[in-house]
Amino acid sequence: MTYPCFALILALASPALAEDFIDLLDPSLSQWEVFIGVPHTAVTGLPAGTYQDKNVTKGTPLGLNHDIKKVFTTFTEEGTTILHVSGEIYGGLTTKKDFADYHFQVDFKWGERKWEPRATKIRDSGILYHCHGEHGAFWNVWKSCLEYQVQETDLGDFFTLAGTKAQSRFRTVDEKHTFDSEYPWANFTGTIQAAHELDKPHGDWNHLEIYVLGDSAIHVVNGVVVMALTGATDKEGKPLKSGQIQLQSEAAECFYRNVRISPLTAFTQDLAAKAGLSR
Repeated sequence: MTYPCFALILALASPALAEDFIDLLDPSLSQWEVFIGVPHTAVTGLPAGTYQDKNVTKGTPLGLNHDIKKVFTTFTEEGTTILHVSGEIYGGLTTKKDFADYHFQVDFKWGERKWEPRATKIRDSGILYHCHGEHGAFWNVWKSCLEYQVQETDLGDFFTLAGTKAQSRFRTVDEKHTFDSEYPWANFTGTIQAAHELDKPHGDWNHLEIYVLGDSAIHVVNGVVVMALTGATDKEGKPLKSGQIQLQSEAAECFYRNVRISPLTAFTQDLAAKAGLSR
């Protein structure tokens, strides 16, 4: 099921109003559900008997709407709702509704804290889209999906999680795939790096966007196209054109604001050309 308001908006909107955004973030996170994975053994303050492990990808997760450490919380700053992701335990903040054919955008910045099992690694998070099936399909916490990577020095990279596949344009050097709109479309599963690294300085807000139309998607970082894909499929090989959206907690503190979505009927010619989707 796609978001029911979209059909009404598309029916009533003139082309000039096609970018009417719907806010997905409110102080009570009323449009989201929370799934929390396995706490690392370094996490303190948990109830007695809570399962913990150094390998957080196995074992018994805390589960759905059981965010006892308040990994996902909100606060208000100058009238804007800010999502705070502590990162202390792997988890996913998941839209209750599915979406198809949309323009998703969000402002994002890093916090300071890092946690095990990534306490000595670069900060990591992610925007997962076309999420479907059961929680925990990937690493015992996230759903099967496509990922817009949110990681220090790696904004906009593309990952396929838990059996999904797609086609993209990429060049390969020393087994590292990098998006390049001049290369031919090729089948892909795994990781493709963004065409450009456009991260702003630590603590500054980055503007992240995903354009989705059918089984195609375009990743944009701070106004620049960095990735495109098409022919997305699920683990059974069926076209993947819709699903939920998840925001990750992955052992690094971060913040999101202006989490918005708008219906999309077509890629603009300029956007499609930069993404290599017009040829």
